[in-house]
Amino acid sequence: MPTKSDAAALPGARAIARHVRISPTKARRVVNLVRGLPAKEALTVLRFAPQAASEPVYKVLASAVANAENNERLDPDSLLVAEAYVDEGPDAQAVPAAGAGPGLPHPQAHLPHHDRGRKRRRGDSGSHGQGRTG
Repeated sequence: MPTKSDAAALPGARAIARHVRISPTKARRVVNLVRGLPAKEALTVLRFAPQAASEPVYKVLASAVANAENNERLDPDSLLVAEAYVDEGPDAQAVPAAGAGPGLPHPQAHLPHHDRGRKRRRGDSGSHGQGRTG
């Protein structure tokens, strides 16, 4: 099992979606499906998941993969979903008509994702000679 020192040594990328208009509990159900999977497989799972929360989680994960590919020069096929969790955001208040009482809370969520590579950068041949060309 990887330790914190191992995780710090691996390169990675992250993406965060804030103030997403979905219940954190519902988003956590979707995030639990993809935590620990390879990034490409996680994107496929999210694409076909029936839950409404799978769309914003898919977008955040796709952004983290793009960040790893473009900013960190990592091979997208070698990425894992290392960390994925849902934090509670502020409750947005629905403003009622004058004199109609207090506003009703609408929950929001924050969706951070962290992808970690497998110590193989794009263009490197790796241990099996399966490097990307072009």
